[in-house]
Amino acid sequence: MSYDYDLLVIGAGSGGLAASKRAASYGAKVAIVENDLVGGTCVIRGCVPKKLMVYASTFSHLYDDAVGYGWSEVKPSFDWKKLVEVVDNEVMRLNQVHIKLLEKAGVELIKGLGRFVDPHTVDVGDRQITADKILIAVGGAPVKPENIPGIEHTITSREMFHLPEFPKRFAVLGGGYIGVEFAGIMNGLGAEVTEIIRREKILRGFDEDIRTDIQAGMTEHGVNFLTNTEIEKIEKTDEGLKLTLTGDNESLVVDTILCATGRKPKPQLDPLNLDNAGVEVRDEAIAVTEDSATSQPHIYAVGDCTDRLNLTPVAIAEGRAFADTVFGHIPRYISHKGVPSAVFAQPEGATVGMTEKEAIADFGEDRVKVYRGRFRPMFHSLTGANEKVMVKLVVEKTTDRVLGVHMVGKDAAEIIQGMAIAVNMGATKKDFDATIGIHPSTSEEFVTLR
Repeated sequence: MSYDYDLLVIGAGSGGLAASKRAASYGAKVAIVENDLVGGTCVIRGCVPKKLMVYASTFSHLYDDAVGYGWSEVKPSFDWKKLVEVVDNEVMRLNQVHIKLLEKAGVELIKGLGRFVDPHTVDVGDRQITADKILIAVGGAPVKPENIPGIEHTITSREMFHLPEFPKRFAVLGGGYIGVEFAGIMNGLGAEVTEIIRREKILRGFDEDIRTDIQAGMTEHGVNFLTNTEIEKIEKTDEGLKLTLTGDNESLVVDTILCATGRKPKPQLDPLNLDNAGVEVRDEAIAVTEDSATSQPHIYAVGDCTDRLNLTPVAIAEGRAFADTVFGHIPRYISHKGVPSAVFAQPEGATVGMTEKEAIADFGEDRVKVYRGRFRPMFHSLTGANEKVMVKLVVEKTTDRVLGVHMVGKDAAEIIQGMAIAVNMGATKKDFDATIGIHPSTSEEFVTLR
């Protein structure tokens, strides 16, 4: 049977872009369907604009820090509308860059919402498109809890980058990395920030020392945490949005509430009519094998819509591995172990490998050795700020292998990226000890831990 394309990709985010360009490089005729800006969540309303806002928010601390080094005090002012404008300009620039890269690769961009008609046919507007192979890469979307009256008055991370006015009183519902990062951003920009979490600590799933130290650092910076707390209802009043809270907490009135309680593939999958294609959905995500194949042998899925490991570089790697396997005839798949990640909180945290708890669960407490250090970074020796850095190695005693590396502090992500190479190569504690450090630096502490 003859098809319009060798490959049709649904979704021009990180995974879809990477897969389409790689498949085209092997000579495949490729088209990609997108109903939004090109670039996906990361570029449009995720890691890129958010990191720019993180940068913006750190300047407020630097004005204070500079005084300790002999600079005179200043009274800076901040223009929220300018920040929103310049961040949006950069997002639009990147959108155009990705469009041009598709053109250069020979990939056709089709604007519109793709819906399956049958396993080989996708309807986009008034056009029906057939393809031999189809890749689904539509990502995920924020979801709100349905059991809170007034939850419609909250916003999600999608709207954070386009708020018309700067909220002087800001509340965050949720203790995941998105909520933690935006709490730090808004606090740094001058808002009064309250973060409401159901548990005792933020960042569930991260190493306990990362959770503890980031939360302590954020508290030191002025973020107010309401722990073991839930929202009973939200009301719109003349004074602002009123939150009625559980327990002995008094009601809270704020200007804006960010609902950061999680992201799911389902909102992105529902419009696709996957039943028409016979693609299995399991636990609200597309069910795939390790090589990203779905229940239909010619349909694949990568990235957040599979809900495996929801990180931009992972989606890119999965997309390229799919193209290499199917069109390059170089079979391979991506391991989701040993993937480094970071939380661009204030203070920043980063991690690779096993947490202490995971290592003990796998090897037993007697076989796990933890090396940990906490100290004031040299930068703050003159600022007077109560800042701390935490560095940590999790080691398996029998083999001396480093199972996990964790850090909280400035440039944690930059440092852990290099550590990830060592962890994935199977480096031992002796290898770390035999490495001479760069002095004076924070990173040298990893090779001097005893």
